[in-house]
Amino acid sequence: MSNFKRATVTGGSSRQNVLAPLRDTQIVGSKPLLPAEILSTILDYVTVTDLVQFARVSKRMKEMVYDDSRWVQRLQLMGCWNEAEARKRAEAAWRQRAGSQGLPHKEQAERAGIGVNGSTNSKTGAKNVGKSRTGGDTGWQQVDVRVNGPQKDPPDHDTNNNDGFDAVSLSPNTLQDQVAPQRTGDPLLGLIVFSHVRSIRGQARQEYGKIHGALNVYYDDAITCRDHTTATVFQAYRNPNQQAQILANLIRFAESDIAQGWQERLEKLQTLVGTFERAVAQEFEQGLETNDVDGKLRKYANVLATLNGGQKVVELFVSNSPVVARKAELGNPLNCLSLGPQGSFSSQESQRFFTRLATTFNEQVALIDRIFPPSVNAAATFLERVGKEVLSEYLSTLFDEAHRTGIEPYLQAVSATYQQSLHMARALRPSKDSSDDFYESLDRIVANAFELHIDLYLNEEHAHFKRKSEAEVNEWERQLSEQDASMQSLYMSSVNRQADKRDFLTSFKKVVMMPVNVLPTFPLSSPFGGKSATAKALVNGENLETTSQTSTQLSTRPSTPSMLNGTSLSASRSVTPLPEAPTTELAAKVAIMSSRLEGIRSLFSIEVALNLVHNAKSAIERAAIFYRAQSQFGEDARRQCQLIFVLLCQILGSRHVKAGFDQAVDHLTNYDPKQIQNHGHSEVKPLVTFLELVNVGDLIQQMLDVFYEQEMVATRLTDRSDFLDPAVKEKKRFEQMLDERVAAGLNKGIEVLMAEIEFVCATTQKADDFNPEASGQATQEVMDIGPTETATKVVEIVSSHTRMLVGSTDKNMLDVFNQEVGLRMFTALCKHLKRQRISVMGAIKLISDMNHYFLYIQTLKNADLLQYFIALRELAQIYLVDPSDAKELATIIADGERFKGIFRAEDV
Repeated sequence: MSNFKRATVTGGSSRQNVLAPLRDTQIVGSKPLLPAEILSTILDYVTVTDLVQFARVSKRMKEMVYDDSRWVQRLQLMGCWNEAEARKRAEAAWRQRAGSQGLPHKEQAERAGIGVNGSTNSKTGAKNVGKSRTGGDTGWQQVDVRVNGPQKDPPDHDTNNNDGFDAVSLSPNTLQDQVAPQRTGDPLLGLIVFSHVRSIRGQARQEYGKIHGALNVYYDDAITCRDHTTATVFQAYRNPNQQAQILANLIRFAESDIAQGWQERLEKLQTLVGTFERAVAQEFEQGLETNDVDGKLRKYANVLATLNGGQKVVELFVSNSPVVARKAELGNPLNCLSLGPQGSFSSQESQRFFTRLATTFNEQVALIDRIFPPSVNAAATFLERVGKEVLSEYLSTLFDEAHRTGIEPYLQAVSATYQQSLHMARALRPSKDSSDDFYESLDRIVANAFELHIDLYLNEEHAHFKRKSEAEVNEWERQLSEQDASMQSLYMSSVNRQADKRDFLTSFKKVVMMPVNVLPTFPLSSPFGGKSATAKALVNGENLETTSQTSTQLSTRPSTPSMLNGTSLSASRSVTPLPEAPTTELAAKVAIMSSRLEGIRSLFSIEVALNLVHNAKSAIERAAIFYRAQSQFGEDARRQCQLIFVLLCQILGSRHVKAGFDQAVDHLTNYDPKQIQNHGHSEVKPLVTFLELVNVGDLIQQMLDVFYEQEMVATRLTDRSDFLDPAVKEKKRFEQMLDERVAAGLNKGIEVLMAEIEFVCATTQKADDFNPEASGQATQEVMDIGPTETATKVVEIVSSHTRMLVGSTDKNMLDVFNQEVGLRMFTALCKHLKRQRISVMGAIKLISDMNHYFLYIQTLKNADLLQYFIALRELAQIYLVDPSDAKELATIIADGERFKGIFRAEDV
């Protein structure tokens, strides 16, 4: 509206023209004092009723109020606007417009309100504009405006102008978008108004007007009434379900109230809703007390589900369920533990708890299906509460008490209960409305219950294995220091070591690699002789009363301290009584191996190695449960299993096997054949001990390989192709250590063996063996043409020691050892021949000795080594030439091809 300012009249006649003041009037234009952006922001804080009034101020204000984005925002706040649906409707309108492009120009002009001569059909244009503002297909209207240009607004005096907030009503008997005129504030309309709201670009104001017209009367009353019992919503609706529905719609409608003071209005509405919710919850509690499942419980659960999702009644149901309210009846965690100096864990008691929990849970889920509607996922809430208040509390109490009782019960409790929890989770029945990831949710809840304990468990598992393994080795070393240093040594003789080890390892694979909780312990002879004791087997279980020594062998060496259930015993008897026969295949194999390996028991023990492997197996299998379950801490469990295997290799290698090999090498270094009084045997005891040690070391390595393949590789705890894997690196380090100790010992052993050969040759070779004339035996008609005693003994000594390595080392190392023994033996024999006087008659004995050596070397199947002894045999034949045939002898000596370049002429 324009402002008129009257000009001041000065002078002139008092009888002037009546139009003179009008001519002197100055018209001042009206301009807005605020920018459009600020005005639009102000409109955001204005109520809907005031917006409609504000729109009547001017055309410009009307455009700002009727802006479609303003009403789309309100629909979005209520969750009534679907952008995909709006886009789909707009695209359909565009396609419809594109299909009408073939109409005649006249028809298009008439539709646009333009005459053929270019004049404007104001009546038609006004109708189109009215249609765009009051309803109809807005998509079509928007296309017309963009193609044909802006249309004229209707006159201000148009009585048909519609602001979109007229009283409208929707028919409840159809799902289509049909509008049926009904009276304002129809109660039925307020219940279903949201289901009939459409997402149409350009008509957001009209769609919001439907909601406003149906709910605003109840909304205003709810925020202004003083007594909640007299609120219009409770007077117009008597059914609790309808009351819940209208209150839910009002809460949703309140989301679009962004005008000033909306917080106070929302608080008043929530107070009204809270009063209704408490009244319904009291009715639900009465139904719980009377167990009226199909009556009050189902009715009022549906009421609150309609109101706000029903979480209030879900919490009431869960809190009063037997699983939560009477959780102490499911089981006492302290019943799983036996108190005492060596407490133990009973998995049967914990299994009873999980069985009762699963049974009670399934019963409650059946009630949930009967009480709650499908829209309420009560089973998920019930499951979360059970996981936090029942399962977690039970496990925390059990683990804390088990940790105070002892580490072993604690480790068994954590691993056993985790596996039982997973089995219990698979026994739970989902509700009919549960999602497809029900069992994944169960696994997550179980993992959350163990999450607080898993770090401590894994650390304790590693530390316990370390303490137990070190204690095993320390006890072995302590008893070694106390035993008699002059223990009689027996060694494996005339046995097929390779077949024996293969037989033992076959039983090891079949029996030892079974699950921990399947096998009983088996008897094993004491590593120190004396009274037999039942050793800890490779698996947990009940102890047997039998022992593991063979029933046909009786030990006569002085008894030494032995172990019985971890207690050191001092033996007082010199003879071991005949034990009972072993009852299992593996026990018999261990007994046979133990009885045959007594000669190396002062160095390291196969029993200790088996116990270390068993300890590692128990620890890894407990920790691997968390990895196989694919839980969130599975990677930590896998890493801990690798560290346990690394620790096994370190303790078994550095603390036990390496120390035994070093001690055996020391024995070889200190060996002096001249100080040995009895040389009746064909063996060098320190070398025999070391070679037996090589066999047992190879057996331990194969046991470790079997354990690595079965427990680490087969279960995917490690990848053998990953050279950076700590388990792979430590295993290679163990094998390298073993190879280095074997190589160092074999080198020292060859030196000792050659010293023994030289001693035998020097002490047993008679002067008349190669010179019969010295004793007057040259005139005998019959001579013994066989090898001498010295040659026979040398071959026995060498062959007995080289056979011990067959099957215990790889072929390359065995070939290198045999070749080195043969070459040094050749050197020793050459040195021995230079000290002998050999006659023509004695040459026969010499040739027999050389042939005996040649036949033994031939069994080694080493062609290069055989050439040396062929040359040695040719050299022996020279002694058959009589000294009178010196010329022929010179010819033979000068023949270089005869000795294959091994002997030079001057050497011969």
